[in-house]
Amino acid sequence: MKKFANVFMLLVIVLVLAACGSNNAAPEPAATAVGVPTLPPAPATATLLPPPVVSETGDGEPSAPVPTEPEPVILPAWSAADFGYGIQSHATIGDPAFTANAIKNQLGLDWVKVQLEWPLVQPEPDVYQWFFYDGIVDEASKQGLYLMFSVVGAPEWTRAAGGHNGPPDDYGYYAQFLTALLEQYPNRIHAIEVWNEQNLDREWTTANGINPEDYVTFLQTAHDAIKAVDSDVIVISGALAPTGDGDWVRWADDFAYLDRALAAGMLTYADCVGVHHNGYNIGPDVAFDQTGAVAEAGTAVFRGPFDNIHHSWSFKTTLDTYAAKIQAIDPHKKLCVTEFGWATSEGYDQYPPGFEFAQDNTLEEQAQFIVQAYQQMRESGDVWLAFLFNFDFGNKGNGPTDDPVPYSIVDTQGIPRPAFGEIAAMEKTR
Repeated sequence: MKKFANVFMLLVIVLVLAACGSNNAAPEPAATAVGVPTLPPAPATATLLPPPVVSETGDGEPSAPVPTEPEPVILPAWSAADFGYGIQSHATIGDPAFTANAIKNQLGLDWVKVQLEWPLVQPEPDVYQWFFYDGIVDEASKQGLYLMFSVVGAPEWTRAAGGHNGPPDDYGYYAQFLTALLEQYPNRIHAIEVWNEQNLDREWTTANGINPEDYVTFLQTAHDAIKAVDSDVIVISGALAPTGDGDWVRWADDFAYLDRALAAGMLTYADCVGVHHNGYNIGPDVAFDQTGAVAEAGTAVFRGPFDNIHHSWSFKTTLDTYAAKIQAIDPHKKLCVTEFGWATSEGYDQYPPGFEFAQDNTLEEQAQFIVQAYQQMRESGDVWLAFLFNFDFGNKGNGPTDDPVPYSIVDTQGIPRPAFGEIAAMEKTR
């Protein structure tokens, strides 16, 4: 998902070709602010902040409470032995202090992911608009949250063809921006995902088209720039969109793309390999060739996983296959799942066009699948970091027909959905 708006239209093409009429690519955030209602109190299981300090006046009477402001902290490098529980936030909208507090102290998660739009920050060569991201960087640091930026899009001034939907003509511009980013926020960025879904032409529009070898060169340039500033920052390769068989013009099958990227040496320049998957209407433990055995096979409105058997529908098959391909080269390399989730339209009278599968998932199933997926990833030993999509696009989007909204764990009014409470209560074993 990209720049708060992405991919689903492509895969509608993919799986219409095969059977059911919806694509496989993970839907992308396309949210804009419509107001940010106050989140109701967290479930009883959530951790609360300490009470405010009360001082005394000269006559011994208590004075007004003195607000307590957390201090920024420098976190140690994330251990290679630990599993990271994370979530994506549209943190540039609303109160970043509220967002960071809710993620850390109510949901009890370790990591927050934010998609950083390079063109927004650097619209001109000598113009830097860091204020869009200052708030979440500061507040994540105060709450002791690890922060991952997925850095996407290129300013038009870096591309002869114009547009933002591809890398700069000179990869060095991206490297320079990453250097400036890390120097702007020293010790407060802990991971960077280098691009997003580059197996789709709408994300990687170049003269050479979709090209894994070009991406590996791009990744190498970014990796070297990041490590030169802070060797502890985790470099994540851009996650691919799970897709059907592609023509290598509009999209490429993610398994085939990964094979070529690995052959070109991608693992040399990535601390972990980015993965996306957005659930559809089967659970996280269902392999692509086992969908006929689940109860929903006979009742589902959206027929893709049941009538058009393909690897891209399955969360389990996608992660297992990526891990096998990667560990055949480096047995110690892990995945960073930078986007996963399940959409549900329950409680709404609409859903995004092309997202018919959201009708098949109940709110309770959304909660169940999310918790199960976190546990499954941790227990597999194949995943280092996992970021749920998403926390707060529900009340920051354009209503139920906006792609990211049915994935959100808060609704369009900012009220927690059942998944919020289940994540808060979930045992989190690193």
